[in-house]
Amino acid sequence: MASKDMSNTQKENIEPIKSINNLKNIKSKVILKKIFDYIQRNKSLEIIKYNSNIQKRLNININDYKPILIEIIPVPNKYGKFINIKKEDKKYFHIYFNDNKEEIKRTELIEGDEVSKINVVIDYEINSFNKLFYSCNKVKSINFKKFYRVNITDMSGMFNKCSSLEEINFSNFDTNNVTDMSEMFLNCESLKKLDISNFNTNKVTNMRYMFSYCSSLKELNLSNFNTNNVTDMSYMFSYCSSLYKLNLSNFNTNNVSSMKYMFSECSRLEKLNLFNFNANKVTDMRYMFNRCRDKLKSEIKNHYKNLKNEALDNNKFIYNSLND
Repeated sequence: MASKDMSNTQKENIEPIKSINNLKNIKSKVILKKIFDYIQRNKSLEIIKYNSNIQKRLNININDYKPILIEIIPVPNKYGKFINIKKEDKKYFHIYFNDNKEEIKRTELIEGDEVSKINVVIDYEINSFNKLFYSCNKVKSINFKKFYRVNITDMSGMFNKCSSLEEINFSNFDTNNVTDMSEMFLNCESLKKLDISNFNTNKVTNMRYMFSYCSSLKELNLSNFNTNNVTDMSYMFSYCSSLYKLNLSNFNTNNVSSMKYMFSECSRLEKLNLFNFNANKVTDMRYMFNRCRDKLKSEIKNHYKNLKNEALDNNKFIYNSLND
């Protein structure tokens, strides 16, 4: 092992080290240091993630290497795709049916399967969840059991077209470095409630179509959302036809340029607090309240009529859009 070239091309040839005892025969501290430096530089997961002694010697934060654990409950008696993995990323996903520790290579349920639970282990190399469950209409419930890392930056389209999805447990979910949440819950027509109170949206710039067509969703509390950096909110709640309670009280819209169709077809909404909105940078607000209730439009309109000149100037586009 000491004589092996430590270049990237030789990475796969390094024999995994199961125990620190395997290193006893290496007498040269210089060579030992080179090996450890190589392991750290290349983040050799197979050597690091299960060995606490090596973790300590390398002085690394093991949370950077621990996998994400997801538990999926499929819709009974249905077969088809339950997770959407790119071919090149497949080696970083480990899938087990019904807690069977024998790894299953396929990512689809086939006819005749009797599967009540699926566990997915995702290694540290993955930094994007773009369309992870896209069009997976065989999934009923998703539980993020462990979520150690903060390297995920893209969650766009993550649950798009999960038409059978009724429940998502986000209690262990980490969005600290996510910049794109566009289409995240688009077409999740079976979701009746959604608790995303622990979401950190400080770095998010795109929320386009984020909840669009969540037609069974009745209440949504986004009072914890930091939207300082968001530039696109177009179609964000469009076609949420059952939504009657929506809390946007802390929304900051100072940098938003598009709000077109934002609440279009939200036909049950009667109250909406937009009083902190600043539409000064908005360039497109077409049909923002398209087919919303007259009661909602009147309430917002009356509020803006009573604003002072400067505040009204900042929100004149919202006021005008109420006439669409």
